[in-house]
Amino acid sequence: MSLDQAWALLAFELSLSLLSVGGVIVLASEQHRFLVLQQGWLTDQQFQASIALAQAAPGPNALFLALWGWHVGLNAGAASGVPGLAWGSALAGAGICLMGTLLPTSVLTLAVGRLTQRHGHLLGVKALRSGLAPVVVGAMLSTALILARAPSAQDQQPWLWMLAAAAAWLVWRSRTHLLVLLAGGAVAGMLLEWWRPLSPA
Repeated sequence: MSLDQAWALLAFELSLSLLSVGGVIVLASEQHRFLVLQQGWLTDQQFQASIALAQAAPGPNALFLALWGWHVGLNAGAASGVPGLAWGSALAGAGICLMGTLLPTSVLTLAVGRLTQRHGHLLGVKALRSGLAPVVVGAMLSTALILARAPSAQDQQPWLWMLAAAAAWLVWRSRTHLLVLLAGGAVAGMLLEWWRPLSPA
């Protein structure tokens, strides 16, 4: 990864960091626009696989930030043709994405958390909390739309939308644990892959 590319990646992550209201997953649509569509540093498959792996793995789902940076660095290092450079470049990319996104939001969260503890009764603080809710919902919907439009999902879109609607309804109307929904989606995906070769062409 060149210094220019590393600086551009860091500047982008820093500029986007403070918009991650509701979690870093809400940044996925803008990350996709910059990393995949504008810069071409990631493929659609790498972008989608990073989110899927981070959501399935235990621990914080911010793991996809590191995976995006890892792939950016790995792709840049591999393109240089210098042996061994890809791994160091991948580690640098992962560190840049993680620190660039998480450091500003962590400092802001600490400052705002202390402020709202002291002044949570004020009308302005209550209005801020209420006003951020639709922002988070809109950002989550844009992320869901990007995932649904992935090239790997195009041939099974009707199933994808039905599963998404069923999961949304269950989250809204029941107390079903999210891990149960994830397991149900995995089972549905396996059954679909098993059924497709058996279906007539």
